[in-house]
Amino acid sequence: MSKPTLDEVVALCKRRGFVFPTSDIYGGLANSYDYGPMGVELLRSIRNAWWTEMIHKRTDMVGLDSQIMLHPETWVASGHVASFSDPLVEDTVSKKRFRADHLIEAWLAKHPEVQVGAVEDMTITEMGAFIVERKVLSSDGNPLTEPRTFNLLFETAIGSVAGEKAKVYLRGETAQGIFSDFKQILDSTRVQLPFGVGQIGKSFRNEITTGQFVFRTLEFEQGEIEYFFDPAKNAWEPLFQEWRDYMWKFVTKKLGVNEENLRWRQHTDKERSHYSKDTYDLDYNFSFGWKELWGIAYRTDYDLNQHIKHSGQKLEYTDPFTGEKVVPHVIEPAVGINRLFLMVLTDAYWKDEERHRIVLKLKPELAPYKVAVFPLVKNKDEIVAKAKEVFALTSEHVRTAWDERGNIGKRYLSQDEIGTPVCITVDYQTLEDGTVTWRDRDTAEQVRVKIEELVERVKKLR
Repeated sequence: MSKPTLDEVVALCKRRGFVFPTSDIYGGLANSYDYGPMGVELLRSIRNAWWTEMIHKRTDMVGLDSQIMLHPETWVASGHVASFSDPLVEDTVSKKRFRADHLIEAWLAKHPEVQVGAVEDMTITEMGAFIVERKVLSSDGNPLTEPRTFNLLFETAIGSVAGEKAKVYLRGETAQGIFSDFKQILDSTRVQLPFGVGQIGKSFRNEITTGQFVFRTLEFEQGEIEYFFDPAKNAWEPLFQEWRDYMWKFVTKKLGVNEENLRWRQHTDKERSHYSKDTYDLDYNFSFGWKELWGIAYRTDYDLNQHIKHSGQKLEYTDPFTGEKVVPHVIEPAVGINRLFLMVLTDAYWKDEERHRIVLKLKPELAPYKVAVFPLVKNKDEIVAKAKEVFALTSEHVRTAWDERGNIGKRYLSQDEIGTPVCITVDYQTLEDGTVTWRDRDTAEQVRVKIEELVERVKKLR
């Protein structure tokens, strides 16, 4: 299947209610989107699949839901206040802001004859020198300022009395809540090393750049895991590889993504965070290039030690058999749920040239609706009544759409575009022999099925 353009995916999302520009009646808000009636269902299915596979199906995992606003010292300890930043440049004429590394990457794409190392490895000084030497301009064609660091944390304040407000931050990642709750998790459960803590929640980053739809937004959802282990008893390399394999299996098997569109990319020494001993990105080949989907890092014992230092609390694990105390090391698989959403839509988008239709070939368990039920005509009381009986029957087991508008062909096309695996039509023959038309989304083939067989068939779509 040919890869859809980002514009085609965006158009489908707006047309069929997957994603809308937020605050559209006021002109929108940069890097911000709302998930519509279809989008919220797909997003929920992806989120639930992640939770089921990463938490419920493993004996070594527990879940957490920490607050969006944590004690501000949390972000000092984690290093976000000092170093959570992107390289910012400004257009000297329009005053628009851009990420320096993105402008350099765009310039290099237009000048393939220029060979340089990875842009991710450049220091901010090296980026500035490159911009000056190569005369890199803004997207409006104007000169740029010198790059400077721009912190991505959103600041806000708590307290209602003037002069008594305390500065806090909207969290830049969900991981730190896991680390700050580490002792409470140990004290309240029977977990033993190695074990992991996972959570899904909103994070916020004051992004400089716009574009690429829901791939990069101010508010987004993360699925993060901190997998704790004792390096004296468990070598990190096998655990690291096990999680990489688990991530790959989730994307290809559970989400049904074509593995030809996936790759692993190891971070270089310069690119890798100072606390990480090894980091890989699982990339997806979007229409706008290979982009990070899911990262995995071996963070050693950096985070817990930082919180020990800043909080003065003992964040150690005590072996229940030997009494030995250890500050565990951590492997962190962290994914953007919204990026999984965009990947799934992109990978499922199919132009059926033969039948002149667009189809979302979603895995049935991910589809917003599993089944759609249609009365062939809406002005025939007996057919409508029988169709409502069929709707009541199937909706007991799977989410079912009801549509009686327009001709049957347009109803089929509408369901194809939102990824509904099966359409069931109640017609005149139904009144005669108790069978309905069962239409397959991908093949468009139609067969007659007895009403009493529908429950067993639709259960297979869950």
